[in-house]
Amino acid sequence: MKSAFWSVFLVLATLPLSWSAQGAAIEVRAPGQQVIPLAVTRFLPTAGGPLPEVAREFQEVIQNDLEFSGLFRLIDPEAFLADAGRLGLESAQVDFQQWRLLGTEALIKGGYSLEGDGLVVEARLFDALRGRLLTGQRYTGRRADLRAMAHAFADQVLKALTGDIGAFRAKIAYINDQTGFKELYMMDTDGGNAQRLTSHRSLVLNPDFSPQGKELAFTSYRSGNPDLLRMEVYSGREARISSRKGLNIAGRYRPPDGGELALTTSEDGNADIFIIGIDGRISRRVTNSWGIDVDPSWSPDGRRLAFVSDRLGNPQIFVVDAQGGQERRITQAGSYNATPAWSPDGERIAFSRLEGGRFDIYTIRSDGSDERRLTFGAGSKEHPRWSPDGRFLVYSSTQGGKREIFAMRADGSGSRRISSAAGNSFHPAWSVRW
Repeated sequence: MKSAFWSVFLVLATLPLSWSAQGAAIEVRAPGQQVIPLAVTRFLPTAGGPLPEVAREFQEVIQNDLEFSGLFRLIDPEAFLADAGRLGLESAQVDFQQWRLLGTEALIKGGYSLEGDGLVVEARLFDALRGRLLTGQRYTGRRADLRAMAHAFADQVLKALTGDIGAFRAKIAYINDQTGFKELYMMDTDGGNAQRLTSHRSLVLNPDFSPQGKELAFTSYRSGNPDLLRMEVYSGREARISSRKGLNIAGRYRPPDGGELALTTSEDGNADIFIIGIDGRISRRVTNSWGIDVDPSWSPDGRRLAFVSDRLGNPQIFVVDAQGGQERRITQAGSYNATPAWSPDGERIAFSRLEGGRFDIYTIRSDGSDERRLTFGAGSKEHPRWSPDGRFLVYSSTQGGKREIFAMRADGSGSRRISSAAGNSFHPAWSVRW
């Protein structure tokens, strides 16, 4: 289990962020409000000879991440002038006039060195308008950590320019059936470094990351019953949480500490939502209706749950206090609403709705107001889950003919396929930042 996929790189130094804190000329808050012209240069060797594949991969990962954010317009590298071929790790070493001639407002430059399997990357973000350094970091690790370093710097760029760190240095868990069985997998947020985590040779469903990102909870039929298990991500060690007769499905860790989980069990013959400890002991029963209550999702403060119930005849989204109380229906439109997911800021709940023979993704406020449709077109879009910064949603879609994992911005724009494996991929879940 322990491999280059799990290797951890070290951030040895963070350069001052004082220019940003003092009110840099560049500032952006949301996609569509302002687009920053950004130049990302090919990184250059700080020692040893050039390694084009290292430079190219680092540049591509950063560009893809930042372009997906919807906050930037990338300057065409074909237009770059002579300064792009100079290292320039300090402001005094950068010819900002050249970049301003191209309309550049933000500039990323950097360098790397590789000795054996040891990799060092120096990355810098400059304000080209003022000719100042905004942020910079030095990463050390192995060659296999290159993509993780690039994702981490993309997150840092977003923090420097928006005040909120990005979510690209995270993971996405999902289910894939390429082996002939539905197994648990994990990949980078752009689809890279995909790896199978389970070999249950059965049916695995509904993964969820703990709030610390150290564990995954999921349902497995390996023992013939839909049991809730948890896995330690780094070691691959598994433990059974709930194996009650009947359903033990859709387990969701309770924020902020993950000491409890909400899940659906049907031990008494009806599917209701319970809260249990990590040891599997029931803390409390949340719902008790004749209908089927499934798919719990915690509010970020851990005080409320959104869930699906067909108690009124058709599946609808409800919200209830985690300590118990009157459940309140929040979806009024549609006859089949499913898989709610609460946003990290607590403002909205994403869900899928079946209409016209296919699912689409919607969001709604927790009081049932301001419903918005996010997806359109061919194929079903299901199981939305938020990125930890609330900027993006990941979901499964059949628009290409099979089920694949897609991601989009929280307003529904910028949809892109991120899974690339054979077979069908579905039930995605976005981790916290690694």
